[in-house]
Formats: sequence, C-alpha cells, structure tokens
Amino acid sequence: MENNLHMDSADQTPPSQPNPDPAAPTTTDSADTGTAADQTAPATSTPAADFVPRSDLSSLSRHAEAIRGELSKVIVGQRDLAELLLTALLADGHVLLEGVPGVAKTLTAKLLARTLSVPFSRLQFTPDLMPSDVLGTSVFRPQKGEFEFRPGPIFASVVLIDEINRAPAKTQSALFEVMEERQITQDGTRYPLPAPFIVLATQNPIEQEGTYRLPEAQLDRFLFKLNVGYPTVEEEIAILQGHHAGFGGTPLEAVQAVVSADDLRQLREQVRRQHVEPKLLEYIARLVGQTRAHKGLYLGASPRASLALLNGAKALAALRGRDFITPEDIQYLAPVVMRHRIQLTPEREMEGGTPDDVVKQILQQIEVPR
Repeated sequence: MENNLHMDSADQTPPSQPNPDPAAPTTTDSADTGTAADQTAPATSTPAADFVPRSDLSSLSRHAEAIRGELSKVIVGQRDLAELLLTALLADGHVLLEGVPGVAKTLTAKLLARTLSVPFSRLQFTPDLMPSDVLGTSVFRPQKGEFEFRPGPIFASVVLIDEINRAPAKTQSALFEVMEERQITQDGTRYPLPAPFIVLATQNPIEQEGTYRLPEAQLDRFLFKLNVGYPTVEEEIAILQGHHAGFGGTPLEAVQAVVSADDLRQLREQVRRQHVEPKLLEYIARLVGQTRAHKGLYLGASPRASLALLNGAKALAALRGRDFITPEDIQYLAPVVMRHRIQLTPEREMEGGTPDDVVKQILQQIEVPR
C-alpha cells in the first residue's frame, strides 16, 4: 500500500451478474510519484516524420493520448510506466507492479481503471483470504430449493489486486483459470468473465513477513512485470509544490473515463493485425530459447513468453505510430516480459546477478535481424 498517497476509492460501474454457461466443463497536484518502469530497456527511436502507416492508427493514438492526459492530472513522471501499461492494455495482458511503498503503484492502477468505462473492483489480499472470497460462492435458496451462485469481486473488467503476495498458495491458485481462460468453473458450471478483463496486481519486494512467493505458474500468466522506482529530484520537487498548492492533491474524481469497452475491443483488433516479418518471429524464438540454455539460469522462459513478446511488440509499435514491429520493440520489452519468468542459479545469485542482467546478456548474444 502506498503510505503517502491520496487513496480515495474509484467510482466505477459495479460488476454485473454473470450468465452461467453449463454447456462448457503535469498536473503536479498529487503526492504520487514514479520513474521509468524499466531502467534496463534500450532506448528506441521514434518513427520518421514522413512515415505513413499502411493502416490508420489515428484513432488508437487519439485514445492513447486521452488516457495519458487523464493520468497526468494526478501522476507526476512515470511516462515509461504509463506507456507500458497502455501496451499491456492493448495486448490484452495482465500486469504485475513491483516497488517499495509510496511510489504510486496502487494509485496508478486505479487511475488507469478510471480512464476506462468498464466495471472495476479492488481486492486487498491477506493471509486469511479464501478462494471463495475472490471467485464467489454458491448459496442455498430455501424458497427455490436450489443453490444460487453469487459472483465474487473477480467479476469485473479491471481487477486491482493490492499486495498480491500476501495471500497463500491456495488463494493464488484460484487465479490460474481466471487469468488464463477468463472464466471460473463452480460446481461443474462455467461462468465467463466480462470482456475486456485485465488484472493489475501490486507487490512490495522489501517486506518479507506475512508474504508468500507467487507460484511460477501464476507469474507466467502476467504479461509484464514492471519495476516502479523512486522519482527524480526534479519530479519530487514538482510533487511537493503541487501538493502544497493544491492542499492535498487532485481528487481521483478529476480523472474521467475516455475509452469504452467497445473502443478497446476495436483497438485490440487493430493491434492484432500489425505486420510482423518472419525473421522477427525467429528472433523472438531465439531470444526466448536462449534462456533455456543459459548457464546462469536453471529455469528458462516458456513459450508463453514468446507470445507475450510478440503481442506486446505489436501493441508498442502501434502506440509509437507504426503498423509493423521492429527488433527495437522486442528488445525494449524483453526485460519486462522475461524478468519474472526466469530464475537464476544459486551461484549466479550469490555473484549478485539479476534476471535483467541475464536478459541484457542474451540480447547481446543473439544476432539482430535487419
């Protein structure tokens, strides 16, 4: 939890009752801060001024700028973080935000949810949380003489899970089906989740007491893991100035919904049609495959990482005004896609190595297609 943030709850549309399907088994007015989401990613060049895309990306650019504009009403800095969150949103992927308390992880996720005209819910994970508290439960109705399913808070389009690593493995496993298949199965009946559906989860890497390591199968279901760092001195000065002048910061109600569910569906469909050269597909496969042969790793990335790189690169290219992906898009996203999917050997950890160091080394080893 961010201990120095204005945390008014988001005013979102309540989640709707699911239908069972038995057939299937600057402004600177806030104290919220941030820096680049990924320090290790190489810089990429912007498209040339005379470049004309083969598909019209004006609508996508307009909606992306509208979301950025709403976020900037409250958040200072975090431009790279905002870009990567938008990338995940367009790529239809879940995001894990990691950072120390007070760097606006939770608030940034709440603000992103407020920019979308879709149902929103928030879950605070605790050690005593049960799977039924997340998914819902069946309640017996004496009047009808039958059980009736009451959906849990997971039935929303944007689900914010705060301090996800505070719940035990039993509760974490309840998210496996939800995050991968966008449905839950209760008493033999399938209940689909609303579309779109995205999980934004936060965790604190410093605190260890009362926390649990996330299962590898769950980590693999997150498209990105974004590290949220401290602000620069200039950004922190701007935060203080805005907070002082605004007597407590901009209220969350100032952030308006600018993208509907139908808008997002159309934008995602446009992203899926991005052009990808066959040599770039091979480049992605070689990068991910190298993690399985690297001597500094005892767990490499799964094929899901390859899909995440491909889908993320398509979305990033679209945000940057191109209807095709480049090797630089893949290189930029490689750390945030793979850092939570690979595990170092004990020897590499003792040497002070990090997953990002290994990803950087692999990027230098694999020949870049041109």
